[in-house]
Amino acid sequence: MSWNRKWKTGIIGAMAISMLAACSSNNNSKESSAGEEADYNKLTLTQIEDKAKEEGKVNSVGMPDTWANWVETWDELGGKYNVQHTDTDMSSAEELAKFAAEKNDATADIGDVGIAFGPIAEEQDLTIPYKTSYWDDIPDWAKDDNGDWVVGYTGTMAIITDKNNVKNVPTSWEDIKNGNYTVSIGDALTANQAQFAILAAAYAFGGDEKNIQPGIDFFAELAKQGRLSAGDPSVANLEKGEIDVALLWDFNALGYRKQVDEARFDVTIPEEASVTSGYATIINKYSKNPHAAMLTREYILSDEGQENLAKGYARPIRENVELSEEVQSLLLPDNMYKNAQPVGDQKAWEETTKQIPQMWQEKVLIHVK
Repeated sequence: MSWNRKWKTGIIGAMAISMLAACSSNNNSKESSAGEEADYNKLTLTQIEDKAKEEGKVNSVGMPDTWANWVETWDELGGKYNVQHTDTDMSSAEELAKFAAEKNDATADIGDVGIAFGPIAEEQDLTIPYKTSYWDDIPDWAKDDNGDWVVGYTGTMAIITDKNNVKNVPTSWEDIKNGNYTVSIGDALTANQAQFAILAAAYAFGGDEKNIQPGIDFFAELAKQGRLSAGDPSVANLEKGEIDVALLWDFNALGYRKQVDEARFDVTIPEEASVTSGYATIINKYSKNPHAAMLTREYILSDEGQENLAKGYARPIRENVELSEEVQSLLLPDNMYKNAQPVGDQKAWEETTKQIPQMWQEKVLIHVK
């Protein structure tokens, strides 16, 4: 199962689901099996557990076994609560489109989407609000006021370097700027991860969510020098030695390094600045197993669930969760993140991402050889 699926969740996907929603009539959709007016936040955890056991299954989208070590969470939900699991792997945009298209006969209960898609799902009235008992442990930027979406883990833009190809390993944006190797970020026309790489570069060179021109200029200069690689920074291409330096989420970079050769690759957070984002669970308003979906979110945010994600190299969202020394050692040192920051103005960033495809095409891709 590919770790690349969530890269392709940029503005093109967002526009597609918005168009789908606009073309769909809410008058034809049926209510959630538990009733449209149900307030799940009033249920006790015991009630949710009991009802989840009765439902006996949870069907996820975009939460495959190999992504961020979901497999252990699914196994533990099955063992502890006898809740059986299936997943259909897809991008964030595809998840929302599926929720919207299957209102009369939902096959999905819960999904994992890039943080920008949480508010879109809420706006399209596709979600069940549920806060979980760990709500106060979640930073404000990483959750919706009513619980329509909540981040379970974060990713921070990192540099991965193939030391077989690169003698002087970069640890900063300035190093990359002055290097003589090729750099890959993937497809910035559609890829969520690539678009955040542009934002991270913008932070480093004086820009922000409203002004990504410094990031565009950075990659345009690499392209002019013939140093912007058109290759996809996938695990397969890294393994074949086709990528010198790539910009990836830290959990992707660490996971790829583990899969290929830990001694061969260096992973670090750029020194000047980086951006931290997250992936959020959304519970389908039309779910046939809403309590099992809520229990899943509850477990994801538990100590056990957060440690499971960390085993997949994803940094837990809960600020006070304690990881074992063994699991903590899988992650990059905390001091590497001192200049990493979440998106400061989410609304501005959502608007800026709409401009990225045209800017990338006109300012960067025209120079790619």
